[in-house]
Amino acid sequence: MENTLPSIPAKRYFTIGEVGDLCGVKPHVLRYWEQEFTQLRPMKRRGNRRYYQHHEVLMIRKIRELLYEQGFTISGARNKMQEILDLERDKKRTPGVDAQDAQRMSRDTSGVDAVNFSTSSNAAFAEAMPWQQVRTELLEIRELLAAA
Repeated sequence: MENTLPSIPAKRYFTIGEVGDLCGVKPHVLRYWEQEFTQLRPMKRRGNRRYYQHHEVLMIRKIRELLYEQGFTISGARNKMQEILDLERDKKRTPGVDAQDAQRMSRDTSGVDAVNFSTSSNAAFAEAMPWQQVRTELLEIRELLAAA
């Protein structure tokens, strides 16, 4: 199997045939992957025609790499993709934190107790302040206190 894939052209939408050519997989495989990987959701138009965006083409290439080159099973690749997307989401929420720190913070719960958000005032606070942001700030405070 050829490892070099063509570059992705600067287009807004790609048809399933174009994505198949860009990613080195057949259209029926892409339709199957849609069922297995919930993160992969191409836009559908008339007649159920699929249109993929640039980020979805990159995601398909990553799925292909996990399955065909790294030897992951479908469920293993699904878990790995979810882990990658979680790390990217954490990185966007906490700018200035690299991927290793974001992964460490997502696993490190020592010193951070769970809080019950059953009352309405606490629920409003929970919506206003995402957990990852609170955790990040608490970890930064802990590091500052340890350095002092």
